[in-house]
Amino acid sequence: MRATQTLPDRMNAVQLDAAGGALAVRQWPVPRPGPGQVLIKMAAAPINPSDLGSLAGSSGERKPSPVVPGLEGSGIVVAAGPGLFPRLLVGRRVAFASAQGGTWAEYAVSPAMRCIPLARSVSLEQAATLIVNPLTALAFLDFARRGKHAGIVNNAASSALGHMMVRLGRTHGLTVINIVRRPEQVEMLRAIGAEHVLDSTESEFAPRLGALARRFNATLFLDAVGGAQTQTLVEAAPFGSTIVAYAALSGETSAFHTRTLIGGDKKISGFYLGNWVARRGTPGTLRDFARVQRLSGAELQTTVRRRLPLSAAQAAVEMYRANMTGGKILLVADPEQVPLDHA
Repeated sequence: MRATQTLPDRMNAVQLDAAGGALAVRQWPVPRPGPGQVLIKMAAAPINPSDLGSLAGSSGERKPSPVVPGLEGSGIVVAAGPGLFPRLLVGRRVAFASAQGGTWAEYAVSPAMRCIPLARSVSLEQAATLIVNPLTALAFLDFARRGKHAGIVNNAASSALGHMMVRLGRTHGLTVINIVRRPEQVEMLRAIGAEHVLDSTESEFAPRLGALARRFNATLFLDAVGGAQTQTLVEAAPFGSTIVAYAALSGETSAFHTRTLIGGDKKISGFYLGNWVARRGTPGTLRDFARVQRLSGAELQTTVRRRLPLSAAQAAVEMYRANMTGGKILLVADPEQVPLDHA
């Protein structure tokens, strides 16, 4: 193992003892990178909707307890396992993703190929949210282009990812029909330039959605909610539409009439970012990594609401769960790299 410094044996990490349980900072062994991996001294990591699913045990994953949560983050590579690319990253600032979790800690291990070496213009705060939402947004843009979809319907439009889709749609000439759940979210989206925004709690929501989708031939539906709303999307979707399920924020099982799919030549598919990245291959992934950095201050920009220490993880999760549309909350492992908010 190649390292830039003497590594400690122990670190502080946010620990979850069991699904649905409370979070607390505990001492953990500092992980060691294996072949093709790097060890990152963490700067910061965000709380994402996918993290909430993992914490509640509703993500479909079955990991032995206890666990350290967190799927992405930023930091500095301080050690590398065997392999040329891992060694090239030693000393570099990176954004990275970890399918195994573990970013809510002072150190984390990641495959080197899931690390983005940062340009000087990108801060470690920006980099903490540079993987999951930006790459997902690029994936959906790729789906629209390859499927020749003239428009997109997105039912998690008030989220950070939803804001990215609004901006990307405007840049690339795609009509984006945005679905939210509260009147104030309608105004928030209009403030960033969204033209078509529907409140799913209104009585005329379903017919208005169908009319807009037909008018603009919006045939790519992005479903992050699931549950009863999946049926609404299936019914509103024009002939030949594709509904992409990429989250289940409602926590409910989706139900829909298969006859609606059959008669309308519609299809439902699942999306998992890790699978999409794997299919892109090394050249495609490197191009995507460069692109998310170029757009991180524009179409793929993320608003950060709070920067809290690891010790405040439980309060941070509760704060984020209560308001998931007000901006990201970062868990900061190294305040010298990402300054904490003043109390």
